[in-house]
Amino acid sequence: MKNIFKIAIAILLTVATINAKEIVIGSDAEYPPFEYIDENGKIAGFDIDLIGEISKIAGFEYKFIKVGFDALIPALKAGKIDAIAAAMSATPERKKSVDFSDPYFFTKNLYLKLATNNSITNKEQLSKLKIGVMLGTVQEGVAHAIKGAKVIPTEGIAGSIMNLKAGKVDVVIVDSSVGFGYLKKNSDIISFLEEADGSDGFAFAFDKGKDSEFLAKFNAALKEVKENGTYDKLLIKYDLK
Repeated sequence: MKNIFKIAIAILLTVATINAKEIVIGSDAEYPPFEYIDENGKIAGFDIDLIGEISKIAGFEYKFIKVGFDALIPALKAGKIDAIAAAMSATPERKKSVDFSDPYFFTKNLYLKLATNNSITNKEQLSKLKIGVMLGTVQEGVAHAIKGAKVIPTEGIAGSIMNLKAGKVDVVIVDSSVGFGYLKKNSDIISFLEEADGSDGFAFAFDKGKDSEFLAKFNAALKEVKENGTYDKLLIKYDLK
């Protein structure tokens, strides 16, 4: 009887420990409006607010830390972070290393150029040109697949946009949801092509096979946020709808 009591106490303590755990979430904070550094020096954005709403329902504490996009999955595998919230596309290749949540946003690849550049009208013309992309993104892989193109990656997408405006690259490939934001603020940049990105959409990432029970609870909370109207309010807040 005493042994049964001890086992019961141990189980309760374990559950309490799991529930009390503070989830460390990595984000590159370089991809507005999904994540960026605000005027107070804090990580903010659509993903951050969405995590906040999910946590209220799923019942977990969390904190965000800044990690370069290409270093996010290695940091997750090394146990330095518990999750990734960085507008990360759920691709077949990434699924080999991580477990993704249900998708929370869908986007496409958007090709940008200077408005004064009349020589580029289609993808076939990009051979031997300089293409700017954000390091570690789906778009970097797309750029490398263009035969003869010189790919110039930057740590954040803002760097690629700056390179385009400075004439250091001819084209920038970016997620459409992010690219349209830059188009609204930069009249000297236009888009000339939009195509499917080949992923299952943006999703939050967790280390593969580590906590299926938590992921199920997380997905259930994400579904509730979408159904109760909160998700649509966030889309409007960040001009994504």
